[in-house]
Amino acid sequence: MAKIEIRLPKMGESVTEATITNWLKNVGDSVELDEPLVEVATDKVDNELPSEAQGVLIERLFEVDQVAQVGDVIAIISTGGADTPAPAAPTKEETPVQVAESIVANAVQTAQTVSVPSNGSGKFYSPLVKSIAQAENISGQELDAIAGTGQGGRVTKKDILSYLDNRTSGAAAPATVTETAKTEVPAAKKEAAPATAASGFLANIKEPVVVPNPGDEIIEMDRMRKLIAEHMIMSTHVSPHVTSYVEADVTEIVNWRNKVKDVYKKREGENITFTPIFMEAIVKAIKDFPMINVSVSGTKIIKRKDINLGMATALPSGNLIVPVIKNADQLNLNGLTKAVNALANNARNNTLKPEDIQGGTYTVTNVGTFGNVMGTPIINQPQVAILALGAIRKVPAVIETPHGDFIGIRHKMFLSHSYDHRVVDGALGGQFVRRVADYLEQFDPNREF
Repeated sequence: MAKIEIRLPKMGESVTEATITNWLKNVGDSVELDEPLVEVATDKVDNELPSEAQGVLIERLFEVDQVAQVGDVIAIISTGGADTPAPAAPTKEETPVQVAESIVANAVQTAQTVSVPSNGSGKFYSPLVKSIAQAENISGQELDAIAGTGQGGRVTKKDILSYLDNRTSGAAAPATVTETAKTEVPAAKKEAAPATAASGFLANIKEPVVVPNPGDEIIEMDRMRKLIAEHMIMSTHVSPHVTSYVEADVTEIVNWRNKVKDVYKKREGENITFTPIFMEAIVKAIKDFPMINVSVSGTKIIKRKDINLGMATALPSGNLIVPVIKNADQLNLNGLTKAVNALANNARNNTLKPEDIQGGTYTVTNVGTFGNVMGTPIINQPQVAILALGAIRKVPAVIETPHGDFIGIRHKMFLSHSYDHRVVDGALGGQFVRRVADYLEQFDPNREF
């Protein structure tokens, strides 16, 4: 009988760990080569990992909600049937509550082993529970006293977070993700410090206490929304944000796209949108102002060699994800169109790979998709700038000609450029967005795609 160790694979740049969210096979189950074995979640994306061998699953080394490091053995598969154990009696696994486990682990900087004092009870605690306990200053004796609802009385993440709610505010934690608030919280409890389920920056910020009114609906954030919240708070804490605005005349672009879109669709089998045209102008401007394409590490500025454009994409769930066009400066307009369409479709279908959302050096968000004319976007760390594209509108405008000025109807849009004032001053931030507008206004209406 041969035993094959299944290890947690590397899942992208800077991803060092993942949380086991769901086992798709029980001990004793047969597993085919490349058959989905386990679902994992990183701080970037959720993934389904295939089996690297055919055989019988004889051991699972991590429980649901536990954090594994890249390279850890997470399961063992036997490729021979003689000595494999009989299938274990089915056990009811707790439903994983999707929260920001990776953020918790990173924030407290306890990669794999966390030391939590114990009163000698001998209870088992997952690395995630230990991380939360250490971050919230829960003693070993206090931790041992928490009643566990997991298998064998194990204290789960949900148990410790529920305990923290009671410990901080004295109010009972909601029993379900979505419920209706039926009673008023006593006035004395309104002044209590709010509880928070996340660590890091969220744990150090005193959030307002919000008291639900009768009939209000309480909805628990899903895992991705918590990650977004944590990332946005971190960004505004780290970077002093400044936003510059420029209006661009994109009439030539609108007319050109209307002229070629049917031909392009027939030739390429997909649509050409405004996004790749805007991306092309942004890449040109980044080449002109390379100090926009940087990151900050302490007091050092890291000037990026590659131009990797992130494109903020709204998901059907209402959440947001930022897939990345790698080496965008090496793509022509047709290549940018293909890349934009592929990443957008994969994002909507939840088929992005971890590497698809790694390595961005500058981000673009299209607020015009929702009819907004401008916005004040938050920088996508560790980048130092982000550009919001506003809605294209028909507006009356003064048109200058050799024969005099006159009023005409033009297609215009606002560009909103937010940048990190630690390293990008108003001159650079303003000149960059002005240059993007210049490239858009200088668009050649006779060009090919």
